[in-house]
Amino acid sequence: MFVKEIDPSASEVEREYKLLNLLEFSSSRKRMSVIVRDEFGQIFLFCKGADNILFDRLGDGGRTYQHATTMYLANYAEDGLRTMVFAYKKIEDSEYEEWSSSFSKAKAIIGPEREELLENISENIEKDLVAECIDKLAQAGLRIWLLIGDKKETAVNIGFACSLLRHDMHMFHLSLSRDVESKNQLKAMKDDILNQIKASYQVTTNENTKDDPFALVVDGKTLEIALTNDIKDDFLQLAVNCASVICCRVSPKQKALITRLVKKYTGKMTLAIGDGANDVGMIQEADIGIGISGMEGMQAVMASDFSMPQFRFLERLLIVHGHWCYKRISKMILYFVYKNIVFGLTLFYYELYSRFSGDVLYDGWYMVMFNLFLTSLPVISLGVLEQDVSSDICLQFPALYQQGQKGIFFSWKRIIGWMGNGILTSLVISILNVYILSPSTFRKGGQVVDIAHLGVTTYTTIVWTVNCQIALIITHFTWIQHIFIWGSIFSWYIFLLFYGALPPVYSNREYKLLVEAVGPAPMYWIVVLLVVVISLLPYFIYMVIQRSFYPMDDHVIQEMKYGRKVVVDDETWLREKQSSRKATHIGFSARVDAKILYLKDQLHKKRMFIIKSITNSPIRRSITTR
Repeated sequence: MFVKEIDPSASEVEREYKLLNLLEFSSSRKRMSVIVRDEFGQIFLFCKGADNILFDRLGDGGRTYQHATTMYLANYAEDGLRTMVFAYKKIEDSEYEEWSSSFSKAKAIIGPEREELLENISENIEKDLVAECIDKLAQAGLRIWLLIGDKKETAVNIGFACSLLRHDMHMFHLSLSRDVESKNQLKAMKDDILNQIKASYQVTTNENTKDDPFALVVDGKTLEIALTNDIKDDFLQLAVNCASVICCRVSPKQKALITRLVKKYTGKMTLAIGDGANDVGMIQEADIGIGISGMEGMQAVMASDFSMPQFRFLERLLIVHGHWCYKRISKMILYFVYKNIVFGLTLFYYELYSRFSGDVLYDGWYMVMFNLFLTSLPVISLGVLEQDVSSDICLQFPALYQQGQKGIFFSWKRIIGWMGNGILTSLVISILNVYILSPSTFRKGGQVVDIAHLGVTTYTTIVWTVNCQIALIITHFTWIQHIFIWGSIFSWYIFLLFYGALPPVYSNREYKLLVEAVGPAPMYWIVVLLVVVISLLPYFIYMVIQRSFYPMDDHVIQEMKYGRKVVVDDETWLREKQSSRKATHIGFSARVDAKILYLKDQLHKKRMFIIKSITNSPIRRSITTR
């Protein structure tokens, strides 16, 4: 299509645009967008719609003109004119290709979820994703500080643009007064800053205002004084009590110093993300450093632990992969402790049973095979492939990330619990094997068990038990886990078959043990089945009780996904949905909540004014007098 435009020189020019996509208007979206490619190959998104809808999706650059645009809209509205806002966004080719592929797949879907899916995908290309990323991180329980080298006004505007700041926040501006700054005396400067810090801290601890959102804005010169040894503790005490902290005119050295002091003062894990050479010190000082590759060069990327092309990918890195990795590592370590306790204690119990005779219950190759082949691959699959919930669920419920912050799945309570489970399982395996096999004949000819029969039966029940236990732990099965778990059990019988086929010089007492002794004996298979079921029963009962009466957030989501139960209106599901929307003081959701509260307050005031007016009206007085 061809469009006539007025260029900056006021002359009329004709430009050619190719229409790529049309995002249609709907009553829920309240906007319409088109994606076009100009004659130079650049891709643009043009959007028109209601002012409140578009203002929530503005990027950093668009916020510069928001106030002036709002004034114009108010003037037009006073004149009785209907208004509409236009906005545009430049899109990179790679970003468009990725989005276009998802959009095409969504259009091809037939079903009730098609419209919702199309709306979500359209939302992704229309909005500024930095603000949403910050909002999700805030709901996940992260505290966000902005350390920037720009001037104070720019830093504050960026804070409002990405929803780190709200207009209803109590903002503390730490800066030197002109009189103190003109004297240039260090002691006077320290006293001035310390008085401001103490006064601000009193406001945060006041009973009437302690629940209100607070923000702290500090410039570089003030920050240099606030980070001195005799003031830094007071400054950090105030900063930690604030929902957001913005430090402007900060040097690279100060960025690194702030990161080090916050890490030391709070004892929490810190993450630093930056895109330039001036962020290298901060990235290296933090526990986790992330570099953004782009226009600022590759220095930040080279010094970081992780690299990403855009800030918005931090949302998926932390909320999705961070949550998954925490659950995987926690389960893997606890299971590793469990299976080695089960295996090791059975040896100890047999020594007690044999009164420390010196006989070893298991063959030497059994010892080698246990951790090397028979139980290693399922543990690896657990630590690499486990997913308690899908990535989409993680993004919808960012509060799940707080399970790692609270240490729910890797605490001393959990560690002791799994150690107790291992001790109980080893006791069940040892006692049942000894007291079932010892008094009875093992084969039809009246042959009783010896140490070889008892050892191989006990070892078999251990292999079955620990591998079935990991099957109960895993919540996301793939064909790889199935091959590793059941293949490990099957490989034990293959090993026993080939090892028993070796000459007695090499196989010793295990010579043809499976083929001629335990394999044909029904007692062997009955004991293995019985002991495995009884060993896993305590954990299975615990799991049923927990999921039925004390479900965790991820359990509720799993019930909905795997159980195919409609629990949207259930009390437990509503509790989970409410907890996932963590009350935050930053992010656009907090801004929306604050706006709703403001409107409710205004509505309440109008209602009270109307009631008061009616009560005090002369007409009502005359009626009541009569």
